[in-house]
Amino acid sequence: MSERMSPGPVNSNNCLSNGFREAVCIHTNKVYDSCKSKECVRDLRVYLTTESQAFINNHCVNVKPRCAELLYANIDVEKIQYNKGFYSVDVRFFYRITVEASTNVGCPRLLNGLAVYDKRAVLFGSDGGARIFSSKYCQNGADLQYLQSANKPIAVVETVEPVILEAKIVEPNYCCGCCCEVNNVPNCVGQCFGGEDIALDDNCNKLFVTLGQFSIMRLERDIQLLMPAYDICMPERDCSCSDDGSCDDPCEIFERFEFPVDAFFPPKQETRHNDCGCNEQRRNDGCGCNKMNKCR
Repeated sequence: MSERMSPGPVNSNNCLSNGFREAVCIHTNKVYDSCKSKECVRDLRVYLTTESQAFINNHCVNVKPRCAELLYANIDVEKIQYNKGFYSVDVRFFYRITVEASTNVGCPRLLNGLAVYDKRAVLFGSDGGARIFSSKYCQNGADLQYLQSANKPIAVVETVEPVILEAKIVEPNYCCGCCCEVNNVPNCVGQCFGGEDIALDDNCNKLFVTLGQFSIMRLERDIQLLMPAYDICMPERDCSCSDDGSCDDPCEIFERFEFPVDAFFPPKQETRHNDCGCNEQRRNDGCGCNKMNKCR
């Protein structure tokens, strides 16, 4: 059986040391399972604000996409029966969608609305049901008692801002079948529309968009882990004031700044040596490709 490492200083002669000085027990979140996704969500219904909805109902409108912003994500974790240690992670994303609408007459105007997208993943989160009690030290008084907790799995969802790829107006009888209906709007989401109400009516012209979404989902648990410690982490940069109590002269600090050349002369786009992306040696036939391997 292999030798087991214990917390505390490590003997340099120990074959498990690998150069570190101490084995330290820390309390942290351990990632038990994770997944990533790159999704193109087609025909996502946008529930417009009442003013924007009235505009597309009363005008013949052409729309083009402007931007999409992720406002909120609601996460729900549930244990999967008969599959020990696995959990379903359901996420509902709430987006604010902005499109530019134009008619035959007048200037274009911006329309705003709410879109939702539901996503599910099955991840391994292991088992464990310990009840956790903790307190915070208070000098000369009763310690602060925290609420009871448990080491249940914690779902974490990371995303970047979505990319809006397409927008279109459709007739009231159009059905996308994407199960993205909204029956009520959370208060924290509704407040992001400046006090305007969201029109949830189905008997009206509808706005649909296509979004590109990148996300990472993971399941974590509180756990104690044994980690190698090489040394203390002492800052090396000195920020002390001088003996007379004064700090660095501001002009001397400014002198260390680099001149912002890019702010005055924006850098041009980097160009490749071969515009067509081919690796063959450049020839006199324009793109540098071999005649047996024409550029397309």
